[in-house]
Amino acid sequence: MARALVIGAGPAGLMAAEELARAGHQVTVAEAKTSPARKFLMAGKSGLNITKDEPLEQFTTAYDPPDWLTGMLADFGPDRVQDWCRGLGQPVFTGSSGRVFPAAMKASPLLRAWLARLEGLGVTLRTRWRWVGFQGDGFHFETPEGPVVENPDVTVLALGGASWARLGSDGAWAPILAARGVGITPFQPANMGFRVDWSPHMAPFFGQPIKGARLMAGGQAVRAEFVLSEKGIEGGAIYALSRVLRGGAGLSLNLMPDLSEAALKDRLASQRSGETLKNRLRKLGLAPASIALVLEFGRHLPPDQAVQALPIPLQGPRPMDEAISTAGGVARASLTGDLELRALPGIFAAGEMLDWEAPTGGYLLTACLATGRHAGRAAVRRLG
Repeated sequence: MARALVIGAGPAGLMAAEELARAGHQVTVAEAKTSPARKFLMAGKSGLNITKDEPLEQFTTAYDPPDWLTGMLADFGPDRVQDWCRGLGQPVFTGSSGRVFPAAMKASPLLRAWLARLEGLGVTLRTRWRWVGFQGDGFHFETPEGPVVENPDVTVLALGGASWARLGSDGAWAPILAARGVGITPFQPANMGFRVDWSPHMAPFFGQPIKGARLMAGGQAVRAEFVLSEKGIEGGAIYALSRVLRGGAGLSLNLMPDLSEAALKDRLASQRSGETLKNRLRKLGLAPASIALVLEFGRHLPPDQAVQALPIPLQGPRPMDEAISTAGGVARASLTGDLELRALPGIFAAGEMLDWEAPTGGYLLTACLATGRHAGRAAVRRLG
């Protein structure tokens, strides 16, 4: 029986621990926080979107880079994730958008069942164990009992990205690995909101959703809901475009995408002359929040353009710690195909700490589970 260490008790770390324990090894999971999988639990508060039910060929196109995780997702993709949930006694259902949720909607029942399974496999969970670096070849932890140095036979790192530091993903591991020769791509926010410099008249509309619009940026188009906030704009539609918006692409809105350009011009032409822009927009059927957007940024435009090609000037992304996830992390070139660190043989990495990016909608969690499983199985082979 070999001694395996997993650092980080999120989905990727727990999946790696399960693979190692199933192979008969003695597994310790070290978690810096007082309880495991805190970001996972937070993500499930409004309904745990565990994966998305769509063909694998389509599913993998959501990732950047597009080819790195393909093999791992082929081994543990949407169908396998759903089977895994059912195996933990948690039935799932698929919503109209293809998003898959546990029937209980929350993350806590799934996590409890998973932790019980890991305990049955002999996995030891150590909470409030913060990894602070290497001591020789050992892993140095700060623990409630004082400093501890672990010298396992194999290690899987699943330390998360650099968003939501209060839940454990603070990126503090990056300089530790960089000092040992591991290539690190600088972190950037992903799946985040963007700042907008609103005028005071927009305040009554903060917290209101914009529904039914088509958002366009960088040659991409998304039709989904987003929300106006005091800080700017956020929500699923914005997250889906966050990669190109972060790169500087301009954002424009079609607030009436079901109406052709010609039909919209006809409707506008049929209105009485001399009416205010606000009344004209109201008679088109736009919601008050959408009208406010047009008045905010489209007064100088022809009405048809203001409705179907409204530019939204962005002031950059919200801070990284507010982002749902991050881009950047351990560079692909620093890892073998088994997710083993080239500079540190016997140490594997998985989950969001790797330099890949995906939108919300089940893609993030699926990849964390798949890479954790892949790294755990590779660690078993190395021990073998």
